[in-house]
Amino acid sequence: MPTLDERLAGIDMDKSADDGPHLMSRQSTIAHPLEATYGYSFGYAYCARTMRKSVPKYRIPDAPLPANVVKTLIDDEMVLDGTPRMNLATFVTTYMEKECEELMMEAARKNYIDIDEYPQTYEIQKRCVNILSHLWNAPLGAEEEGTGTSTVGSSEAIMLAVLNMKWAWRKKRIAQGKPHDKPNLVCGANVQVCWEKAMRYFEVEERLADVSPDCLVLTAERAKALIDENTIGVCPILGSTFNGEYEDVQAIHDMLVALNAETGWDVPIHVDAASGGFIAPFIRPELVWDFRLPLVKSINASGHKFGLVYAGVGWLCFREKQDLQKELTFTVDYLGGSQSSCTLNFSRGASQLVGQYYNFLRLGREGYREVMANAMENARYLRKMLLATGKIDIVDTQDMPLVAFKLKSDLGILYTVFEIQDKLRERGWIVPAYRCPKGAEKLCIMRVVVKENFSRDLAELLVEDFMKAMAYLDKDHREQQELILKAQKMAEAKAVMMSHIDGVLKERAQRAHHIAHDDTHRKAEKGTKGIC
Repeated sequence: MPTLDERLAGIDMDKSADDGPHLMSRQSTIAHPLEATYGYSFGYAYCARTMRKSVPKYRIPDAPLPANVVKTLIDDEMVLDGTPRMNLATFVTTYMEKECEELMMEAARKNYIDIDEYPQTYEIQKRCVNILSHLWNAPLGAEEEGTGTSTVGSSEAIMLAVLNMKWAWRKKRIAQGKPHDKPNLVCGANVQVCWEKAMRYFEVEERLADVSPDCLVLTAERAKALIDENTIGVCPILGSTFNGEYEDVQAIHDMLVALNAETGWDVPIHVDAASGGFIAPFIRPELVWDFRLPLVKSINASGHKFGLVYAGVGWLCFREKQDLQKELTFTVDYLGGSQSSCTLNFSRGASQLVGQYYNFLRLGREGYREVMANAMENARYLRKMLLATGKIDIVDTQDMPLVAFKLKSDLGILYTVFEIQDKLRERGWIVPAYRCPKGAEKLCIMRVVVKENFSRDLAELLVEDFMKAMAYLDKDHREQQELILKAQKMAEAKAVMMSHIDGVLKERAQRAHHIAHDDTHRKAEKGTKGIC
């Protein structure tokens, strides 16, 4: 019987990677040496024949591959991704309890839109909408249900809200016999990109109020300057993406109440509470930003942010049932029963709905309050340690569990926050650096989102690496400056030397000229014997 080495030697290892699919198709006829030797599949992933070839990346292979091999190949590639625990850029949840993960895996097989087949899943969504409607103080009667829907995230919720505001405005304009072809929407320049998408997709003029380095959010004064009779809504943010600041919803509301009374307009408010909607009710219940304000007609929030669910689930709730335009609700009956839907998406797994409901039951109001309080306290701890470096200024307002900061401008620091970002990435930390929006473009800041699984130990490790990064950049830029100064001095010395050489050469040239002139003159005198 041939040895293993002899069998391995018989395999053509010189084929190009492009032959991969053909190799896969021959697997069923060419036995693996170990299988031929022992009469059964060895099963060890890294002993598989397929590990010796590049698998097809942009075309489906001709033949199937062993499950353990495919898992290993994909696992190996995924190692190149960042570590979710160290991703401090994202607001998205990166930790959930094992029990919840198991429930979510079971629910992944269910299409939540199939209400007739999965009525209890739909009931769970309704419960979540009601929980949030009450949490945000919707004026509901004792037996009245909240109005809203789950979405794949705040982006879908915001697009639905923009459509709803546009339809409501258009219906009023048509009823008044006025033009309805130029709707506009007022936001701050600090809005998340999904707002710009929604306005562009749905042909609504975007009116974005500039911010400033000392105020990075929309204010009532800034909003008022942009409003007219074609404004379909004003959209303050409860937790700006850039620095976590809550925009003053009550001040904007009060401005609109007065403006509507003065002009006869009916400009409503939609609150983008993607982050703050799951924070403010638990740690700042006295803050008035929600349906307690009559002009707030709709609110969105991201369950996959501080709702503590894996991506992606969002929520859109309306103040009252009549605030949802009926034209945006569709009824279908081809799934086995009549059902209504007001989403942009249709089919979707039930995992995130179950995850959200689990959290509501598991944590309750007090549990959410404790999670948010811990995150806020750890953010304060991190903020204090960063300030102690003496090289940064804080630009966040401590409204959310995040720390946003810039480098001090009066210390002559030669590097930028973008270089710090790159150095931290070498250690695995993902900390974003970015320019602020229009009106504050020259302000470059960094942001750390402190999620529930960001402990004090991690905060201390981050600051250690932050200080090492700054020390490295200090040294690197100092050495670069020294090299530049040295080069400048050498250039200056060379210039002086060249100037001196030029002077010497000019002097010699002049001397040679004089000598030649004198020589010519002497020859002339000799020719005339001194008689002129």
